[in-house]
Amino acid sequence: MKSDPLTDPLRRRLLRATAAGAVLALPGARALAQREGVQVGPRSQFESLVPAARIEAEAARGYHDMLAQARARHLLAEPAHPQLKRLVYISERLRPFAGMWNERAVGWQWEVNLIGSPQINAFCMPGGKIAFYSGIINKLKLNDDEIAIVMGHEITHALKEHGVEQAQKQAYGDLAARAGGALLSAWLGINPNITDLGARAANSLFQLRFSRGDESEADGIGLELAARAGYDPRAGVVLWQKMGQLAQGSPPQWLSSHPADTNRIAEIQRRLPAVLPLYAQAVRKPVDQLPPYRSEAIATR
Repeated sequence: MKSDPLTDPLRRRLLRATAAGAVLALPGARALAQREGVQVGPRSQFESLVPAARIEAEAARGYHDMLAQARARHLLAEPAHPQLKRLVYISERLRPFAGMWNERAVGWQWEVNLIGSPQINAFCMPGGKIAFYSGIINKLKLNDDEIAIVMGHEITHALKEHGVEQAQKQAYGDLAARAGGALLSAWLGINPNITDLGARAANSLFQLRFSRGDESEADGIGLELAARAGYDPRAGVVLWQKMGQLAQGSPPQWLSSHPADTNRIAEIQRRLPAVLPLYAQAVRKPVDQLPPYRSEAIATR
């Protein structure tokens, strides 16, 4: 397969960082005691083998490399773009609650960008580097509540270091040789069908999927982040219904290899009683006085 010169230097940097940084990571968020909102289990035994600061620095370089590719192809939205302004505003409402799940997030240099692509995709890299593809907003006709659910989910992957954990599990016993290339894939969420950013070589090299446990945790914490920020967590149910309609029996490319099936929607519904009070508190209404959730339907043909 032909190599992409823009991705090869990034791969080499990640490999060097992984080989040099195989030590215990800086501690992340403290274990949460019983609390209001979403309950999650303890952190994985695969606590980061690479220092968090090093991971975040490498993620920032990869993020800016990707932005440079998008800018060169006239795919990067300007700051005045209406959809980008929506994304920035929503992120600013979510970010104050990120430190509850990872203390380092308080000091992250957050960035939000919009890439003009039909791809149904979004991601957040360690250090708070967020990107949305226009396809996920337009094809799913996302309102602000649904964007907040997507963004909260992706931010959670970064806060909980899911990509690092998955890379470590895959690379355990051969870390220096394999983990570096795997780290970035989970953060970017790129898949073999993306060609508009010239990333064919990187797609195969960096392919990594989150586990079911990671996806469930990101769903739950994402709901809470959105609810605390004043976005309706019931949007999570509608979001995955839309994803299922659009997929029409095929697993959606966004988020994971798992389809938006009834089990995932049922799990979100199970968590709603824990997060609806947080949303009601944010919008200063009793739970029983919240209006029905409304969303724009999508065309499936």
